[in-house]
Amino acid sequence: MNILQILIFILALIICMIGMAGIILPVLPGIPVIFVGIVLFAALTGFKIITWQLILVFIGLTVFGLVVDYLANYFGVKKMGGGTAGAIGAVIGLIIGIFVHWVAIIVLPFVFAVVLELIAGRTSGKALKAGTGAWIGLIFGGLLRFIIGCVMIGIFVWSVLF
Repeated sequence: MNILQILIFILALIICMIGMAGIILPVLPGIPVIFVGIVLFAALTGFKIITWQLILVFIGLTVFGLVVDYLANYFGVKKMGGGTAGAIGAVIGLIIGIFVHWVAIIVLPFVFAVVLELIAGRTSGKALKAGTGAWIGLIFGGLLRFIIGCVMIGIFVWSVLF
């Protein structure tokens, strides 16, 4: 690697670390930011080190990471005995939370799951249990996003350095 490629690699790694921070502190869409860092490196180096085939792998991991996040909320509610209304509420709360504030990402899935469960006629105890499932799903989804982010960065670094 020449000096320009090394500088581009360092820039891409900084962007990837910002993406990891976005996974841990849900202020930024972490996995898409990691993807952008990798694609930026690939584009600026002419797709010679990071090939189009690898970009397809990264696209797959990015999409999987985003889908897993929503499904973890949905299934977290269902696993805790919540109904479809609560599961959908958790996903709606997560989507709205993304556009509001990072605290809303944590709070709104719980709130929406509980409220929609109550509207659907569930008891307050079952509704709270569904809300707890939404929160557990959020934590589980975050853990999976963290693992996916680490895998993406690991593949990237391995491909560039070895």
